[in-house]
Parts: sequence; C-alpha cells; structure tokens
Amino acid sequence: MRVTPAACLIGWPAAHSRSPIIHKYWLKQFGIDGDYRIEAVAPDAFASFIAGLASRGYRGANVTIPHKEQALALSSPDERALTVGAANTLYFDGGQLRSTNTDVEGFIGNLDASAPGWDKTEDALVLGAGGSARAVVFGLIERGIKRVHLANRTAARAEMLAAQFGKKVQPVAWDKIDGVLPRAGLLVNTTSLGMKGQPPLDVKLDLLADNAAVADLVYVPLETLLLKAAKKRKLKTADGLGMLLHQAVRGFELWFGKRPAVTPELRKLVEADLLK
Repeated sequence: MRVTPAACLIGWPAAHSRSPIIHKYWLKQFGIDGDYRIEAVAPDAFASFIAGLASRGYRGANVTIPHKEQALALSSPDERALTVGAANTLYFDGGQLRSTNTDVEGFIGNLDASAPGWDKTEDALVLGAGGSARAVVFGLIERGIKRVHLANRTAARAEMLAAQFGKKVQPVAWDKIDGVLPRAGLLVNTTSLGMKGQPPLDVKLDLLADNAAVADLVYVPLETLLLKAAKKRKLKTADGLGMLLHQAVRGFELWFGKRPAVTPELRKLVEADLLK
C-alpha cells in the first residue's frame, strides 16, 4: 500500500504556526500528493514521539518552542545545529534521524533576496543573545563578516555568546550601541522588542550609514517600527516573514526531494493569514 509522504511541525503549543500554509503551497505547486501537519506534543512526550516519527508516516519534521534543544539531543546534528545549540529541522538519512538548523540559511537567504549587497560590510550589529541570535551570528561569520558586535539587555548573555564564537564576535553594552551604529553596515534585531504587545525598539537609525541594511526577525506586525524608520531613510530592509519563508526551503527539499522557491504569491498568501 502506498504511503502518502508527509512532514509535520512539532511544538507546544503549535496551532499558531504558518508552516502548513507554506509547505502545502509547495506540495500543490510541485503536484506532490503529500501532506504537512501540526503535532502538538508536550515536552514530556517529545522523546517518545520522535522515536516513533517514521512509524507515524513522517519523513521528517520542523521543531519549534520548546523542543529545539531536545531535538538536538535526540538526533544526529550537523555543524550548524551543534553550533547554534538547537535543531529546528529533522529528517531521515539512510534510516538515521538527522537534524539541522535552517534558521541560519533562512536569515541569510532572506537578506540576499531583500537587501542584495548587504555582505560588503565588515561590521554588523546584532541585538539580542537568544537562540535566534546564535543562528544569525553563525550565518554572518560563515558569510565572512569580519566583526559582529553583539548587544543584549542582559550583558552577561551577550558575553557568553561572544565567548562561544571567538574573537570575531565582540560584546557591546546596551547603552553603548550608539558608538557602533556609524560603522555597522548591517543592523539585526533578534529581540522581541517591536513585536505586537511588546515595547518598541529604540535605536537611533540616523547614526547608520546611508548604504546600511536593517533586518528585523519580528514578523507580527509585518512592518515593525524599526523597519518603517529604516525605509523612511531609504535603507535596505529584510523582515521576519521573509526569514520564515526562506528557512522552510531546505526542510521541504530534504523531505520531498524538490527545492522550492519563495515567490511573491506565497508571501501574499502568508501575509493574508497574518492579517486575519
């Protein structure tokens, strides 16, 4: 009997995810008779769920909060997942459960598409020191950015993350950001500041050079106040929705054998859902 190829998103909670919209769009586009589902799995049930992933008919899965660290420990991770300290994509390779972190390529792919030429700078300023910041820093170093300045409201977390990556990452006190902005060709917000229901992010964008780029990982609202201010200055921008779309590409390819593209039509589809 033929088994329909399928993947899923595992989270707790998970109902808010837009991943099914993205992957079902691509399945339809490629004419693949497959499926992508949401699986709400409590933390204490995650290990047993993962152990039975293949028997449930899944070729792999996306993993979201709070399971990314467990996913790393219960699989064979690649260098990206190990360095970032979290896995967001699981897949089978010769019967072995492997993992990666596609936030890295999602971030870089979105920058390449939205702000071409962003990587000509030698200095980037990253705000935040959580899991997303680790993925961003990894991607910037891999791309060849010489200095990544890292600022976090809790300075100790920025110092710990900087120590993990070495001399290319330099911690900066939150109240010293203004001193870095003039030489930062890229500013990245990985914090929740500016998200719906959260305080705004107060950064003096007038200190950035005219050829700088600004990226915000927040995608609710679609256009944060930070991005609105950057566009007013005619700076290149990359938003959180773009990263969400681009990070889904490799997972789909690993599960279904086709490499999809992020199209304006797909973006409009997800935008419409976000605005409901």
